[in-house]
Amino acid sequence: MSWYRPVAVAPELRDALVCGWSAQVDGVELLVPDGCIDVMWLADGRVIVCGPETAAWPVTTPSGTEAVGVRFRPGVAPGLLGTPAHVLLDTRVGLDDLLGPGAKELAGRVTDAGTAHARLALLTAAARSWLAETDGPDPLVSWTVRVLSRRSSSIAELADAAGLTDRQLQRRSRAAFGYPPSMLRVILRLQRFMALARSPGNAALGLAGLAVLAGYSDQAHLSHDCRRIASCTPSELLQSQVPDWHGPGSVVDEAPAPAGRAA
Repeated sequence: MSWYRPVAVAPELRDALVCGWSAQVDGVELLVPDGCIDVMWLADGRVIVCGPETAAWPVTTPSGTEAVGVRFRPGVAPGLLGTPAHVLLDTRVGLDDLLGPGAKELAGRVTDAGTAHARLALLTAAARSWLAETDGPDPLVSWTVRVLSRRSSSIAELADAAGLTDRQLQRRSRAAFGYPPSMLRVILRLQRFMALARSPGNAALGLAGLAVLAGYSDQAHLSHDCRRIASCTPSELLQSQVPDWHGPGSVVDEAPAPAGRAA
């Protein structure tokens, strides 16, 4: 991708951030939901929060528009920004609307930085400071992402393992992720499919084999979810730039999940 460059984050930030990134947006680009929230600087001097998505959406900007950002793992950003994720669902909001004057000062410093590398370093430092001011993500949030990134558990199974009622799990999921765990499951399963497809050891499986390995009932199930979330076929998705959005990392863990109760 000549217009977009994912950047690996420091090891101590990997539990909270998927990656940093810089971009020179080249007209219209299609973004696919990954459960993440981005904090990004735009060339007009704004720093905005990109809420979690429920469906693919086109980014339309003048060709060459510069941007840099940090991508928070599912469920991490709401606690740092003091805003439930469902408030940010499918929307963009100024960081200053959430954090006040300090966010405007940050936007000014990022704008005044001379390079994309320096701008990204400032945003990453801000993310590090926000993380230092909290006790970290809700253990239930981290556990839910870990389980659903590895297998397609039912909501009843999740609630029982977490020691919660279905209603309690739904409420906490909406606050952390923006949508119920059933939607998070759909989004992370598609991310798991892409991560598995990128693994050289799975190259010979074909779409049907990858679908089953990722947790779909069959290839038709994969195709249905892919059109619902990414607005394209599985083959088109794998041939696109989407599987490379996170650089060498991934939102999901491909390993089988162990049974266990959330903290």
